[in-house]
Amino acid sequence: MRTFDLITGESLFVKDLRVVRWEQYGLERDMPFQAMWYSVPPGSESPVDQHPELELSIVVAGTAHVLVGGAVHEVTTGNAFLLGSTEAHVVQNRSADELLTVFSAYWMPLDAEGSEPAPVEEADRPVEATAATQ
Repeated sequence: MRTFDLITGESLFVKDLRVVRWEQYGLERDMPFQAMWYSVPPGSESPVDQHPELELSIVVAGTAHVLVGGAVHEVTTGNAFLLGSTEAHVVQNRSADELLTVFSAYWMPLDAEGSEPAPVEEADRPVEATAATQ
């Protein structure tokens, strides 16, 4: 068994969002997806993000308000949201005092023949917090 610690993970910052990508753990050969945690400070939001991967996000702490296609979706602690490939989104933390923390797993969708398209190089992937956070 391996454990992964959000607190001690190597961070990068996008605006004021803390992002901890799982690539640092060397799991590329062990998992069929990429993953990350991201934290949105009180009263802040992620930049607009859009990418070719599907992204499954689980709210670890706080409440996320996810803006997608002109609608706002409230996602509370312990619940999840799935973003479709190329679906533009913003994740807001509307709390005045609670940090929002989200775990995201992301992967390339299968093509029409049921096989996975060529992976996007990490250098080509947007740095935005949601996958990417995910």
